[in-house]
Amino acid sequence: MKKLLFIVNPCAGQKKILRHLADVIALFTREGWEVTTYMTAHSGHGTEIAEARAADFDRVVCAGGDGTLNEVITGVLHAGAGTPIGYIPCGSTNDFASTLKLPGNVLQSAEIAATGVPMPHDVGKFGDRYFSYVASFGAFTRASYTTPQNVKNALGHLAYWLEGIQELAQIRKTHVRFEYDGGTVEDDFIFGAISNSTSVGGVLTLDPRQVDLQDGKFELLLIRTPKDTAELRECVRALREQKFDCSVITFRSFSKLMVYPDSGIPWSLDGERAEGEAEIPIENLHHAVQIIHPKEES
Repeated sequence: MKKLLFIVNPCAGQKKILRHLADVIALFTREGWEVTTYMTAHSGHGTEIAEARAADFDRVVCAGGDGTLNEVITGVLHAGAGTPIGYIPCGSTNDFASTLKLPGNVLQSAEIAATGVPMPHDVGKFGDRYFSYVASFGAFTRASYTTPQNVKNALGHLAYWLEGIQELAQIRKTHVRFEYDGGTVEDDFIFGAISNSTSVGGVLTLDPRQVDLQDGKFELLLIRTPKDTAELRECVRALREQKFDCSVITFRSFSKLMVYPDSGIPWSLDGERAEGEAEIPIENLHHAVQIIHPKEES
């Protein structure tokens, strides 16, 4: 019988996975899987479980938010297992699930995780850490890892917006130099994101035609500090229209990047805090993992 490792974050989102846990396991069993289930008990536990056990299974499925998926991907990579990964999104924002077009319904996503097909996906390497869809700094970034879990559970998507709005008055510009695939950009920025997703923190969206999860490249989006209200309005218009044709925004694609910030600014990797360094190498690991997609996409 096929063996499935099921890693569950019971605290993610509004804890809705707990209401469906028995039904999900029953669904897996009906589809011919022998299921071994682990509940994560602390931050990083998903990585520990996946690293220790992924190689013993034919498929790993995780239920939780984007941070849980990040942990499981990291564990599978550490194990060198190559085991396909299914994802049941149960977090507050679920950016990556939106990009993957996974349904918010737990049982529907569980069915895809059980019956879908593996497809290769790129993964980001940020120094010695990994990210599945975004590494960001500046405005709105701090909210992704400082909003209390109980607030996220109560407000969901709105929590990020509320925290972000409160942060606007405190936004500080950061001087950063980026060197990417033969090009360089350097300025004072209020926001920066290296992403492989159509949604970033529920705040910014990218045109799906500009994002390919399997092309060996990431998208670099930088927002320079506006000089006046006219530039600020221009920036807002460009972001709303997903047309990054204004002087305040830099948009590029790259496979390798070096980041040189003036100070050790904090970053967010898939919504989890990461400490900044004076020099940060960022690389696209082409087809590093396999993610389960619906059969019709294969």
